[in-house]
Amino acid sequence: MILEAAPQEPNMLFPTFTFAIFFLVVYAAHVMLRGRGTSWKLFMVAASAVFYGWWDWRFLGLLAGSILGNWALAALLYRLDRQRELLRRLLSALAVTLNLALLGFFKYYGFFSLAVLDALAAEPTAPPLPLLNIVLPVGISFFTFQALSYVVDVSRGKLEPVNLLDVAVFLSFFPQLVAGPIVRASEFLPQLSSQSRSDPIMSHEAAWLIGRGLFKKVVISSYLAQTIVDPVFASTSVASRADLWLAMYSYAIQIYADFSGYTDIAIGLALLLGFRFPQNFDNPYRATSIRDFWRRWHQTLSRWLRDYLYIPLGGSRKGKILTYRNLMLTMVLGGLWHGAAWTFVSWGAIHGIVLAIERLSTERPRRGRTELAQSPAFQPLRWFVTFHIVCLAWIFFRAGSLNQALDFLTGLIQAPPTGSSIQPSQILLLILIIVGALIFQLAPPNFGERIRSSLSRQHPVSQGAALGAWFALVVALGPQGVSPFIYFQF
Repeated sequence: MILEAAPQEPNMLFPTFTFAIFFLVVYAAHVMLRGRGTSWKLFMVAASAVFYGWWDWRFLGLLAGSILGNWALAALLYRLDRQRELLRRLLSALAVTLNLALLGFFKYYGFFSLAVLDALAAEPTAPPLPLLNIVLPVGISFFTFQALSYVVDVSRGKLEPVNLLDVAVFLSFFPQLVAGPIVRASEFLPQLSSQSRSDPIMSHEAAWLIGRGLFKKVVISSYLAQTIVDPVFASTSVASRADLWLAMYSYAIQIYADFSGYTDIAIGLALLLGFRFPQNFDNPYRATSIRDFWRRWHQTLSRWLRDYLYIPLGGSRKGKILTYRNLMLTMVLGGLWHGAAWTFVSWGAIHGIVLAIERLSTERPRRGRTELAQSPAFQPLRWFVTFHIVCLAWIFFRAGSLNQALDFLTGLIQAPPTGSSIQPSQILLLILIIVGALIFQLAPPNFGERIRSSLSRQHPVSQGAALGAWFALVVALGPQGVSPFIYFQF
């Protein structure tokens, strides 16, 4: 059997004292070096190396190799004139292949090797395959996709190459290095070259994002994980029907709170350092279709898959059959990007199938039925169906195996209805958290902005007191210790 070593988790998590000290030092140096181009960049690369190397210094060479290789390939692509189009295409294909090979070796060696072993199981004379234990470098999926955006955009003529130091800052920038959002070179590099670090710091917005993100992660996500999600998924076959349904809804809220919480903190930290990252979430649980969900969930990944996978495959330009093929391939590969397991493939396939069904329904509209589906009165039902499709698909995303996911789905209908091991007071609190989270999702889009704007008009002393009280509340309500962010494993 081929074993893939479980990824170790970095211990410089955002909601830790260690990271707080690290960022205070980085921020102080940032203020002193702001506007001193090369000095600031060299320091930021060094700080990012400390952050990444804190997890496992051996993989700093991997990150450095990705930086150096993609810088060299992009520079070479840019120098080739249009008369050498064939050579440009070959070199561009080589750049994509090398990046995907790097990602594939570390992330998918075990998955595909096990598939080969299963295929050869019926052949007793087949030679044994080499057995390797592979440690997954944290963040490799994110900085590889960012590197691909740089090389591909230079190849397409949408971006001019920059010097090695700028590429190093872009690919190693620590706020989004290990779990996104996936910031493209075209979004990051102009801010670097325009000296945006010297602009006034949007401290109010940054404080709001960081405080909100910490509450989502430390309080909501951690509580849901420890109280219901982890225990139920650890004992799916004996859990009651009520616990399974509650765990399903809880995980939907947990993964949103966990990942959007990380994103909020990352965007807030970047803002303090003078960079504005693209939005990554837009109330995804208010979506009324799966297509709408993917406009709102992990938006930087959705756009990346659209622009660098779906459209290059042909998009919707080559007929209906190939459009559906491209849609399914994009979603299945998007699922596989999250992890080397059939559960992630299944999760992507579920979304792909529903997206195909939605597209088919728009291509063959029936007047009366279409008008009814789009009417305001029908929207609550559309939301209800979409939300439950997303929740059911999350079971595959969270489950440790396909069998566990299927057992969970079966238990939602056939498990004993009662017999919960969770205290009644905890059940009530869980329900309040789930309902409260959905209410915030369904609130007007500018609801949070109005709160932030109101706070920003208060006296600085009042703002500081409110921020301190908020952090104290997070510490008081948070559990002992901080679990790693879910997306660190991707």
